[in-house]
Amino acid sequence: MTTRESPIGEDDLHAYVDGRILPDRVEAVEAYLKANPEAASQGAAWRTQRETLRDQLAAKASEPIPARLRISNIRASRRHRQFQQFRLVAASALLLVAGGTIGWIARGDVPTLNPAQPVMVSDAISAYRTFVVDATHPVEVKASEQDHLVQWLSNRLGKPIKAPDLTRFGFRLMGGRLLPASADDVAAQLMYDDDRGTRLTLYLRNGEKGETDYRFLREGNVSAFYWIDDGLGFALSAAASRERLLPIVEAVYRQIEQPK
Repeated sequence: MTTRESPIGEDDLHAYVDGRILPDRVEAVEAYLKANPEAASQGAAWRTQRETLRDQLAAKASEPIPARLRISNIRASRRHRQFQQFRLVAASALLLVAGGTIGWIARGDVPTLNPAQPVMVSDAISAYRTFVVDATHPVEVKASEQDHLVQWLSNRLGKPIKAPDLTRFGFRLMGGRLLPASADDVAAQLMYDDDRGTRLTLYLRNGEKGETDYRFLREGNVSAFYWIDDGLGFALSAAASRERLLPIVEAVYRQIEQPK
């Protein structure tokens, strides 16, 4: 059985010059070079080039690998860059949160932390902030229709209410409105103002549990006294001091307690 060898190609010549040729091809390549002087000359030139490069790079090959090119240092450098990027992102996020918090505190909109504070009070203050600044429609029904206003709100709350007379404190009734309180309940807001433009609101919500005495809360520039009586929650809110608001809340309480 005879084996037919493949023709000699350039890859065979390169392998022969580099000393990587397969043993069973050596004899055939050498025969080819003897028969082809031009190919033998090219192979000799390649061998010379290889030896020259090997001599030139021998010194470099013995040099230690630069520290910056070591795998361990490359990985450490990459981790350092990632850590620095993380620090920058974290610092930016922290500054954003801190800036926002300071902004809200500066505006006085961060509520005082008080676990016992009823939701009703927060809603009352939110309603105060929303409508006292409304120059066009601060109330839904004006004080000129006070009887209708009181009857309407009493019907919607399911309890009779009163609009306290606060004229001796310089506050006049402007009117009132109905507000959503929860999925099934509603609340009422009565608004008063004085000659200096200070506005005051009395917030009333049915369905509150228990009874409480007066309690005072201040959120930013807003002071509020609140209490619960016979299932009805009250919150008197104004951008006024506690001292100015206290006699007013006492008057409100007495008038509400008086029988009709």
